[in-house]
Amino acid sequence: MIPSQFDYELAGTADEAVGLLSQHDDAKLLAGGHSLLPLMRLRFASPALLVDIGRLSELSYIKEADGSIAIGALTRHHDLAGSDVLRERCAVIAETAEGIGDPQVRHRGTIGGSVTHSDPASDLPTVLLALEAEMVARGPSGERAIAAADFFTGFLESALRDNEILTEIRVPAIGSAGAYVKFNRRAQDWATVGVAAVRLNGATNVALTNMGATPLRAAGVEEALAAGADTAAASAQAANGTSPPSDTNGSAEYRAHLASILTKRALEALDG
Repeated sequence: MIPSQFDYELAGTADEAVGLLSQHDDAKLLAGGHSLLPLMRLRFASPALLVDIGRLSELSYIKEADGSIAIGALTRHHDLAGSDVLRERCAVIAETAEGIGDPQVRHRGTIGGSVTHSDPASDLPTVLLALEAEMVARGPSGERAIAAADFFTGFLESALRDNEILTEIRVPAIGSAGAYVKFNRRAQDWATVGVAAVRLNGATNVALTNMGATPLRAAGVEEALAAGADTAAASAQAANGTSPPSDTNGSAEYRAHLASILTKRALEALDG
């Protein structure tokens, strides 16, 4: 289908983008376009104005800052995968980005676009939830930090306000203490189910992809591990408290079964 008619503005700075969003009630940000444009073609989204931030080099970076890693929201998946800083200091992000979509998607798609789209089948939001990442949003009143646990509020919904843009993602420097495994029918498909496991502050965090309306922490697994359960017993709790969808890629029961298997693999990868 052809998208509805819309106006277009090219933002020269992040603050200019915030100003344009504040001036228009029905505006959307355009970065890589891999999430928004398909929705527009199907007319699931019909913004009156597109604010293009895809050329804002100020929001594309990966750097160490105060013991954590700061990632600009417009950093592309290809750059995440190839980052020496991430490979050394938070390898699970680089490894996850390397498996997203196909080369075209990885060269155009951005981490900020993936995060703000808030698709529960997307890989990076799940990893960021397990990492207890912090999202930095900029609006007319300045910047505010949003914990990953509070950022994903519903299906394709986030805590970003209509006049805010995501500028940065901050993650802890955990080295190689993280793993993400997923199952999909084809390499470029969305994950049928995915599992992120990381060791952080003496605990093991586990998060799930496509097991509900948002990325989810696997509370049952985490509680079992904290109580001393072995990997197999803890993994059996993966689907507890979740609401996986049923669709052409699998039933809810199938996804619940997959979650247990993939959780066990992710936890074993941490020990490998």
